[in-house]
Amino acid sequence: MNSQFYQIGELAKQTHISVETLRYYESKGLISAQQRTDSGYRLYAEADVQRLHFVLQAKKVGFSLKEIDQLLNLQVAKDRHTCEEVKQVTGNKIEEIEQKIHDLNQIKQALQRLHQACCGGQESAANCSILQTLEDPDFSGQLK
Repeated sequence: MNSQFYQIGELAKQTHISVETLRYYESKGLISAQQRTDSGYRLYAEADVQRLHFVLQAKKVGFSLKEIDQLLNLQVAKDRHTCEEVKQVTGNKIEEIEQKIHDLNQIKQALQRLHQACCGGQESAANCSILQTLEDPDFSGQLK
């Protein structure tokens, strides 16, 4: 059986990410070189390519590296885990995103209030309602 191995630059090119990103993922334990050449170059196997694709797909849907590590641990030991455990990870992520959406909507509403309160005219900004409101230490409470 002839196994294909990739040096880090080849793997980066194949997956369209930088060598620095690959090294970062390796430092976080998300991937690791299967072998090294006699001169110390990392060699990645096809399994590493598949694992890296898993990492990249998980990033595309918003998982953090910590969450991806958790998913990889579940994926590596599929037979010892349940779908419920995997689904819980995605459920937690959905809740986190819903909270972020809520927070962003609060910020948007506060910005809209600021925007609507300003005349937007050509006069001096010395009496600009946006600047005055942002100077007000109590304004931050209006975001909640």
